[in-house]
Amino acid sequence: MTVREALAEAHEELSRAGVDTPRVDAELLLAHALGFSRTQLYAEPERVLGGEEERRFRGFVLRRARREPAAYILGEWGFRRLMLLVDARVLVPRPETEVVVERCLARLEELPAPFVLDVGTGSGAIALAIAHEHPGASVVATDISAEALAVARENRDRLGLTRRVELVHGHLDARLPGPFDLVVSNPPYVAPGEYEGLQPEIRLYEPREAVVGVGAHAAIARRSRDLLAPGGRLVLECGDGQAGDVSETLRSLGYEDVLASPDLTGRDRVVEGRWPAG
Repeated sequence: MTVREALAEAHEELSRAGVDTPRVDAELLLAHALGFSRTQLYAEPERVLGGEEERRFRGFVLRRARREPAAYILGEWGFRRLMLLVDARVLVPRPETEVVVERCLARLEELPAPFVLDVGTGSGAIALAIAHEHPGASVVATDISAEALAVARENRDRLGLTRRVELVHGHLDARLPGPFDLVVSNPPYVAPGEYEGLQPEIRLYEPREAVVGVGAHAAIARRSRDLLAPGGRLVLECGDGQAGDVSETLRSLGYEDVLASPDLTGRDRVVEGRWPAG
């Protein structure tokens, strides 16, 4: 089987399985099986796969056809400027969360040494991206899952950010240093009744406790009033159609300059507010 034939076969199989991006996924899986870049695949389309390479690739395709996320099969996933280790202990980092980081960095731009809290860090994506892109930032990242924190710790240490990113096992009731210049969170926000309608990649493989939740935005906003420095910012990711309610929640709790920002598809998915300066 050549590279060209392997890609065509995998594309067909993944299409039949209902995978949204069958060609891209076929390329990612074959490149991973061969230790190639995706560009190399097209430089050597007639290269014949060895027996072990073909077995490995077919195994990857079978897993993806069962709708296991490509990120879990690859063991890593790109997020902004980082390549993060990911597995079934954490959510796969998503493009809309990159917009969350973008909004945080915009609010921190004029602060030379901001102190940031990331609530529910998972793989560490938000916390590590902020620390990586703002060289003066110090970040405390919390999670109630010890397994998720183990992934975040491995990512942090690989990226050389150990000194500037502290990991804390706990949630809103954890002992946190503060005050923080910014609190950020991508909390679980899918209603229980909507869970069965989610893509199989999410429903069958990603940790349910990181997906399903009710009232998390309000709880974080309430707790953040005691954690934020005067004039500090709260930045929250929310589900499609939730930005209006989350914005109203922040206003009702006393936050000012409440703003909703769109994701890359134009849907409002990030809500932020400023805690009064005094």
